[in-house]
Amino acid sequence: MSSTPRPLLISRDIVIAAAPPAVFAVLANPHRHADFDGSGTVKNAVSGPERLSLDDTFTTAMKLFGVRYQIVNTVVEFETDRRIAWCHPGKHRWRYELEEVDGGTRVIETCDLSTSPVRGLLVRTPWPRWNAEGIEKTLPRLKALVENGV
Repeated sequence: MSSTPRPLLISRDIVIAAAPPAVFAVLANPHRHADFDGSGTVKNAVSGPERLSLDDTFTTAMKLFGVRYQIVNTVVEFETDRRIAWCHPGKHRWRYELEEVDGGTRVIETCDLSTSPVRGLLVRTPWPRWNAEGIEKTLPRLKALVENGV
């Protein structure tokens, strides 16, 4: 019986017809995260600055499997208009990398499970597939949001 590999890095990309600063402005505002989340788990930012920077924390209201909860995230990677990543107590990271290309900005979203202390367990669950599906829904939402200037 063969099994499908479940990677520690789950990435997808999209090109958005906007300059990197316009895309980054949305990503760096935790109060906008629910606007482009495609996973259906992010409900809204409960607390946090209007613009994130390295080591900032923000609290997000979440809902998973019908259970509402709040989670504190910390910005662990930050390069203005190029890269931002945050993690929660589980230590896996959500990373967005931006690259200027012809026609706009290439955005790579990655769920990085390699930083989690339970990464071995996570890759034996449906989480990698669920994260891939969430990213595949998130990126078009982010694209529409930025391109429509909403």
